[in-house]
Amino acid sequence: MDGVRSDVKVVESPRRVRLYDVLLRFFGLAFTFAAAVLVGASKETKTIPISLSDSLPPLHLTFTAKWQYMSSFVYFLVTNAIACSYAAGSLAYSIAAPSFKQNAALVLIFLDLIIMALLFSANGASAAIGIIGQHGNSHVQWRKVCDLFDDYCHHMAAALVLSLLGSFAFIWLVVLAVLGLRKK
Repeated sequence: MDGVRSDVKVVESPRRVRLYDVLLRFFGLAFTFAAAVLVGASKETKTIPISLSDSLPPLHLTFTAKWQYMSSFVYFLVTNAIACSYAAGSLAYSIAAPSFKQNAALVLIFLDLIIMALLFSANGASAAIGIIGQHGNSHVQWRKVCDLFDDYCHHMAAALVLSLLGSFAFIWLVVLAVLGLRKK
């Protein structure tokens, strides 16, 4: 047949196959880093007039909203910092290693799963506090704070969205890795 060999097989490069892995780890790194920085930089101070009585002039008190004041936001920041650090390390490993061995792939899947679970738990805790901050809770007399500290609440909501995007990057890493193992 014109000198063409029919027994030649086309083999894809291992780096080409793992392009999704590198991109998803980069997105996880970028989103969790942005979320951690946004939360760490969130602070708002307001002077609020408080009336004790109609006959007295209002008192002007200064209040500050910081992420350190709520344990769920501390958990959120620490979890995003851990996820960001892990994503940087696993991204470096993913780029440096031309192909994963079976044991290394299983360890990465397991660690990706742990990071994903941590991120989703931190997102849930922060979202719950954010809802209370937005709407209050009349049953326990917790008042709304987002109508007073609107910039702070917008920053925290943006950080939550970024962290959720990072969480979805890690869930896709797990799903695609498990599908890849299934094919083998």
